[in-house]
Amino acid sequence: MDGSLLSGRVRVTNLSLHYRACVERAAIGSLPIVLVHGLGVASPSMVPVGEALAPHHPVYAPDLPGFGESGKPDRALTVDELADSLAGWMGAVRLERAAFLGNSFGCQVAVELAVRHPELVEWLVLQGPTMDPTARSMWHQVLRWLRNSSGEHPAQVPILVRSYAQCGIRRLLKTFRHALEDPIEEKLPRVRVPTLVVRGSRDPIVPQRWVEEVVRLLPMGRLAVIPGGPHTLVHNMPQDLARVVREYLDDVLAGRGGV
Repeated sequence: MDGSLLSGRVRVTNLSLHYRACVERAAIGSLPIVLVHGLGVASPSMVPVGEALAPHHPVYAPDLPGFGESGKPDRALTVDELADSLAGWMGAVRLERAAFLGNSFGCQVAVELAVRHPELVEWLVLQGPTMDPTARSMWHQVLRWLRNSSGEHPAQVPILVRSYAQCGIRRLLKTFRHALEDPIEEKLPRVRVPTLVVRGSRDPIVPQRWVEEVVRLLPMGRLAVIPGGPHTLVHNMPQDLARVVREYLDDVLAGRGGV
């Protein structure tokens, strides 16, 4: 258990998938939000923003297969396989439709889900979406990650260490390769739901030019920039992120979501 998010498990295609959830604090009938974690990490990295959203929405934070406390497939799954696993997890926990908030690599999984399983996705939030096509190499991304590290909160370090140990370096590196090979820019025009793209103004992994391109490619995209924020807003500035997400949802409900 992390704060108000309680642990649960379901089986999906012979794997035990772990997730955290808080469904009792939110208003009855409000749209569930599923939090999709980034590369190598797992649901603990999403707990801060989950707790910020939990008073207003049922919140779920699954550990994708191979990561966190979920079962470990024999090989690292591709982006489309992770999206299919996420769809299977939704069926197992009886979620018919939800909003999805992805962080970093989690944005790639969420976009793939919206393309492959559009019936499951009400709207999207892409926080720090990877991969910028102009830096689609391991060395470019590692250098950007190192530049970003000084702006992240030190409390993330034990989460990263534990998460990397749980998934293993081999799975981490192979999933990284899958992420680099995933042409998210080709999929964005096929996302047919309102989508909020959020960037921290001090995020060197996801430059302003790239998020503006993401919004341009999305049929119903909008950009929000959080001043002073690094890459991992879900952990570093959860209240600020939750505020812009809720403001966006209010606009979606009012019919202004893609403006």
